[in-house]
Amino acid sequence: MIAVIRVRGSVNIKPDIRLALESLNLDRPNHLVLVKEEKEPKKMVDKVKDYVTFGKIGNETLAALLEKRGRIEGDQRITPEFLKEKKVSDFADLASRIGEGKVTLKEMGIKRVFRLHPPKKGHARGGIKRPFAIGGALGNRGEKIDELIKKMM
Repeated sequence: MIAVIRVRGSVNIKPDIRLALESLNLDRPNHLVLVKEEKEPKKMVDKVKDYVTFGKIGNETLAALLEKRGRIEGDQRITPEFLKEKKVSDFADLASRIGEGKVTLKEMGIKRVFRLHPPKKGHARGGIKRPFAIGGALGNRGEKIDELIKKMM
């Protein structure tokens, strides 16, 4: 799974990029969505790379994200009772099932968008208008997306 976090706002965005962000359900900054590693979603993520940061999320981080920021219908937190109802033992088991693609968030009744805080101690020194490769916050982070997510939870 790829975690995609919107970093920049909505002022002066081209219409085609705005449409791609809406298709990914990234309406506001500091929102995160999980995307499958398939051809079409990856193309959308590549198209909006100047407004988001993304990378492959680890199972431990996904479990912590589901536990702390996961919401079900009615904006309720995910509780152990909810997990028992869905026949899942714990958050780590749920994260591994989602990561492997056995179940989807929609099938489990979990909202697709995770609302996060701005990162503690801010974004990288390069700011939110430069790519990650040269010290900024945008684009592909690879495995380092876990560090950013932990700073934002």
